Amino acid sequence: MRADAQRNRERILEAADEVFAGAGPDASTEEVARRAGVAVGTVFRHFPTKADLLRALMKRLLRQVTDDAAELMARGDPATALFEFFARLVERTAANRTVVGLLAAEGMEVPITGPLGSLADAVGELLVRGQEAGAVARGVRLDEVMALLVSACQGALMGGWDADLRGRTLDLMLAGLRPAA
Repeated sequence: MRADAQRNRERILEAADEVFAGAGPDASTEEVARRAGVAVGTVFRHFPTKADLLRALMKRLLRQVTDDAAELMARGDPATALFEFFARLVERTAANRTVVGLLAAEGMEVPITGPLGSLADAVGELLVRGQEAGAVARGVRLDEVMALLVSACQGALMGGWDADLRGRTLDLMLAGLRPAA
């Protein structure tokens, strides 16, 4: 893909993030084009249907989440990295509630096997590092952490879960991962 086409694609995805977050399911492709500073035809060249745009946003979200985990493994404090990852993932999920909801409502599937496999590996590494740092209880298993992540993200997708409720719920979940006092 040419460099200018790649830049347009990224601008379209950035604009679509904003438009869907703000306008919800009724967001228009025309508004996405306007905010991206491109013609609507450019949007359709990259994403022939709204479903294609939604799939691309979901793939991008999964890539960002995997990148978050990799960044925390590389530079994060082992004692807090797993907890920070939880918080970032829940907020990203909440911010993308409309996209996820539209995909589900349309019965659309996004190929996520690769990213989720990488994510489980990364979460496992963050878990081990947190345990070695004494911040996570030794008996906590990866499948339990992944189940908590799924639950936290499902909650973030629910209407009525504002930032305060997400924060309080996340605090309760993360407290259960810490060693007994």
